[in-house]
Order: sequence, then C-alpha cells, then structure tokens
Amino acid sequence: MEAYTEFAQVYETFMDNVPYEEWCEGICNILQEHGIRDGLVLDLGCGTGTMTRLLRKKGYDMIGVDASAEMLEIARNHPDEGILYLQQDMREFELYGTVAAVVCVCDSLNYLLEEEDLGQVFSLVHNYLDQNGVFIFDMNTIHKYRDVIGDSTICENREDSSFIWENYFDEESSINEYALTLFVKQENGLYARYEEFHYQKAYELEQVAVLLKEAGLTLVAVCEEGTTEKPGADCERAYFVAVRTQPHILNAE
Repeated sequence: MEAYTEFAQVYETFMDNVPYEEWCEGICNILQEHGIRDGLVLDLGCGTGTMTRLLRKKGYDMIGVDASAEMLEIARNHPDEGILYLQQDMREFELYGTVAAVVCVCDSLNYLLEEEDLGQVFSLVHNYLDQNGVFIFDMNTIHKYRDVIGDSTICENREDSSFIWENYFDEESSINEYALTLFVKQENGLYARYEEFHYQKAYELEQVAVLLKEAGLTLVAVCEEGTTEKPGADCERAYFVAVRTQPHILNAE
C-alpha cells in the first residue's frame, strides 16, 4: 500500500503549522554539542525536503532519502541548493560513503510496522555514520496514538484543498490506521477526490533503546519535544539522540 502519492501535492499546504524551524534549531544545537558544525548529513524520510533545505542553509551538505517519488519530485522543484535526493526505502538505503550525522523527523520511523524493520534501519544508520557520528530522530508515542488521536477524525479546509483524516488505533498491535480523504481543486475549478491509507506503529521507548543498542548505537539522550526533560506520561513526541561509538566489525575469512 503506497502512501504520500496524491497527498504529496498538498503536503506542504497542510504541514504549514509544523515547527520545522524550531526543530532545525534544536537539531543544530545537538550537532554542535557533538562537534558537528559542517559536513555531510543525511535526512532520512525527507519527504518534500523542508528540513533538508533548512539544514542546508545552516551550512551542512545534505542528502535526502525518501521512498515516495511524488514527495521527492516536489523537493526537487524547490530552488536547487546542492542537495542530493535519492528515492530509496529507508530499510534498504545505500549511500556512497559515510556521513557525519543522520536525522529523521516528523515521525517517519513510526511508519515501520515491524520491530525487525526498525532494527534494520538502525543497523544501516550505524553502517553509514562516521565514528562518533550522531543520529537524531523523533517518534510519536503510544500516548499520542491511544489517547490523543486514536479513534478521532481530523478535518481541515483550505482555499484549494481539504482533507478528512480518520484515525483508528489497535491496542493489540499498537498500529494506528489513518484513512485519508483528500479534495483537491483542479485547473477546471472542480475538485478531485483521492483516498490514501497510512499506518504507523507505536513503540515503547524501552523497545527503541534496546534496538539501538543491538545495532551498535549508544543512546545518549531521550527527551520530550521542545524540552530537555525525559518524556513523561503525557509526552506525544519523543526525541532520541544516539551516537556510533562502536567500530565496524569485519567478518573474518
């Protein structure tokens, strides 16, 4: 089931309330704390490239990876800022070399519905990070899916488009299903109706920590969005900071 196909064309319209600039400042502060003031940075699950472009303006050489051709087409239509965009599944991404840091925001990792897939992404991040490279990512929490948006309907109406976003959270599987209905104004003045289904999985913070360790990454911080505090019971989005401290282990022949 493909997501971010038709939604891609109105994604930036409906995401204009996301505090990307604040997130970027927080990410840059963390990178600088770890001595990373320039160099190659990978934006994993980059979407239409909003965070990628912000980090580029901060002086980092950016690579953006996303599985959606439609999202990447929009990213590439922005003014060229020397960003390399690659259409790849994050579970199988390949780079030409290592990078100083990897960032993954806007709950992109929640789209991985199997624990082994999340672990695979962490292993790939480890493989492509420089020694002491930093991995910064966020994830929506179980509290957000179960208590905030679960079994709710969200609607927005803009000048040329609207959406209806119906949520259903299955507690047994910890998977949240989004049924998205879009109405997008066409050149002839009529509205086209599209449907997409998105699925995201909620992970316990402890699960994430274990998977990072198994991948050879050292978790150095977990905090609630916009704070330096540990996530509380009402945390909706948690930020993780991990570092590659373990070297690559070559198989002996």
